[in-house]
Amino acid sequence: MKRIAVLTSGGDAPGMNAAIRAVVRNGIYHGLHVFGVYRGYTGLIQGDFKELSVGSVGDVIQRGGTILYSARCDEFRTEEGRQQAVEQLRKHQIDGLITIGGDGTFQGAKKLTELGFPTIGVPGTIDNDINGTDYTIGFDTAINTVIDAIDRIRDTATSHERTYIVEVMGRDAGDIALLAGLAGGAESILIPEVNSSLEEIIARLKHGADRGKKHSIIIVAEGVGSAVDIGRQVQKATGFETRITVLGHVQRGGTPTAFDRVLASRMGAKAVDLLLSGKKDMMVAIRNNEVLGIDFDEANSQKHHLDLSNHHLASILSI
Repeated sequence: MKRIAVLTSGGDAPGMNAAIRAVVRNGIYHGLHVFGVYRGYTGLIQGDFKELSVGSVGDVIQRGGTILYSARCDEFRTEEGRQQAVEQLRKHQIDGLITIGGDGTFQGAKKLTELGFPTIGVPGTIDNDINGTDYTIGFDTAINTVIDAIDRIRDTATSHERTYIVEVMGRDAGDIALLAGLAGGAESILIPEVNSSLEEIIARLKHGADRGKKHSIIIVAEGVGSAVDIGRQVQKATGFETRITVLGHVQRGGTPTAFDRVLASRMGAKAVDLLLSGKKDMMVAIRNNEVLGIDFDEANSQKHHLDLSNHHLASILSI
């Protein structure tokens, strides 16, 4: 193996640049030529390749987003599109590919391996919803962004004696809502993995008010429903003044935390090591602080499971 390529695909996540940096520099350290593919699978099909040097990834470890850009590509979902991607890889004499992204990125990577092209995946998504790994790149930064927002919102909630509903990302997975809610002292945390009734939420709010509590914060994962709708129902049922905050894409941006920088560096370097050792159908994962490779099938075929004991703990601590 002499020439490898790296791309980022799907939603951006803080720490992706640190992973790209690790791929490039570990590859060069081992005597490889490393190419960046711009704009994900779209760039793969269009042949948007550029060789990267040590200096190409200087001063990026602290930056959010991705210097290789990202795009969603419907064309890659077709067999013809994937064939074109492989042809471009062969044309540029690429021997192995590293893809950084989430579940959609890995499904695409798996398709490339089925066409005989060696591909390694690095999990980069703020949702932390990839099976087989304890953490994904960007998750730690995202929850810290949410916690910072919760702390700021709590200041004004206390001052005005209000209830705040805070909507966070998490269409299918409640990891961000759960851990940020636990760390931020939220009174209720609504996640897709747990059925929480409106009656239960209202009862908790009234119980808090009865013991003299002046404000409350409820965290809602977007997959549960609209914070606006929930807020209207809460205010109607309780009479408490209620405000809504939808954090949106602010959760994806920002400087990656030290944890995400280290995780991304370890995972990016490991991806190169896996290619050099002859692996071609794997995802990098971290389990019990050990970085290792697992089969794409394990990552793609099973649903990510959230540790719901933290949800029970949050309920206990917010009485």
